[in-house]
Amino acid sequence: MIKVGILGAAGYTGGELIRLLLNHPEAEIVFANSESNAGNLVSEVHEGLIGDTELKFTDEMPFDKVDVVFFCFGHGKSEAFLKEHTIPANVKIIDLAQDFRIEGNHDYIYGLPEINKEEIAKAQHVANPGCFATCIQVALLPAAHLNLLKEDVAVNAITGSTGAGQKPGATTHFSWRNNNLSIYKPFTHQHIAEIRQSLKQVQGYLDADIDFIPYRGDFARGIFCTAVIKTKAPVEDIIEEYKDFYQDAAFTHYTDKSIDLKQVVNTNKALVHCEKYGNKLLVTSAIDNLLKGAVGQAVQNMNIMFGIDETAGLKLKASAF
Repeated sequence: MIKVGILGAAGYTGGELIRLLLNHPEAEIVFANSESNAGNLVSEVHEGLIGDTELKFTDEMPFDKVDVVFFCFGHGKSEAFLKEHTIPANVKIIDLAQDFRIEGNHDYIYGLPEINKEEIAKAQHVANPGCFATCIQVALLPAAHLNLLKEDVAVNAITGSTGAGQKPGATTHFSWRNNNLSIYKPFTHQHIAEIRQSLKQVQGYLDADIDFIPYRGDFARGIFCTAVIKTKAPVEDIIEEYKDFYQDAAFTHYTDKSIDLKQVVNTNKALVHCEKYGNKLLVTSAIDNLLKGAVGQAVQNMNIMFGIDETAGLKLKASAF
């Protein structure tokens, strides 16, 4: 069994990670750390787990008893934590924050299995991709492989309220979010840098801009993305490339039919679909922001890192109705 420790276990990602790992055939949670909830039952905070576990939060961090630790911190806290704490060299780390996603003076591998599976399998430390970044990348990577990203790409994507985290805020309260829609961080969202990094990795260069407009949606979970690429390439060739690119992907699937959000919510799947209108290629993609966009992908990376079935613990049914 893979012995697991979780830091920042009281938030949305921590709760979803616990839910997945409780049902994982080859993993065991050794500790779920939350200083503010130490001594409390996990099910008192994550009430969807009532009856599933007697696990309690702890303020301790027994790293010597685990094989892997998940960082479920807010952005910027992982790097700060590692400056103040020592984790044994033999313990693998999967960081769900953005601290190590961009290549630099660190040994973290960017954890997008669709392009980095071999590197993830050998990694000691993995930086899990962002939720918007995952959805947008699966939409654009095959096009980058075809060298189609030569002009600016227009991207719109809408996310559920869980993407803002568990701590209440002005734009997450039900009375504001219900029957409402808004944009935020247009053209400046923090995920653009990692998106560009992966597209450049696959295409070899990226001079075009990724003009990304994020939307806050009136629903709890999921991301739906549309991307428009200008190209004269035949749609038949494009679709063939998308199918080939994801032929061996465990969770990302090209479909000839139009997609909707309910097909992926509560799963680790990413669905992608293409249509052509003149010289404009419309690509749609969808994921669950908490699963393929966060902890589902993190567990997928754990499975790859430990050489077990990539889909272990992740065979989940979509909330299709």
